[in-house]
Amino acid sequence: MDEPRPEPETRALRLVRARKMMRRMAFLSLAAAIVAVVAVAKGDSDVSIHLLIATAIGVGGTVLLGTALMTLAFFSSSSGHDAEAAATPDPHQDKDPA
Repeated sequence: MDEPRPEPETRALRLVRARKMMRRMAFLSLAAAIVAVVAVAKGDSDVSIHLLIATAIGVGGTVLLGTALMTLAFFSSSSGHDAEAAATPDPHQDKDPA
């Protein structure tokens, strides 16, 4: 059941893929922030610039953080490191209950 560690070339390709995915997610968070700011600005005519800045930072940061964590979880799972961590022996398993 032991999975071999990925080859260095594979790791490099995964890193390139992760960077490309994070670039896409950054654009997605920017788009979400723009949509949120436009929605807040159209909702009320008396909106301060501070509210718009806070909305952009809050929405963009939340979307970016969520997508970054999910991307890291998927790439961690596909790299085989999760299988290695699950395969570590339990120190309490070797002891007899008697």
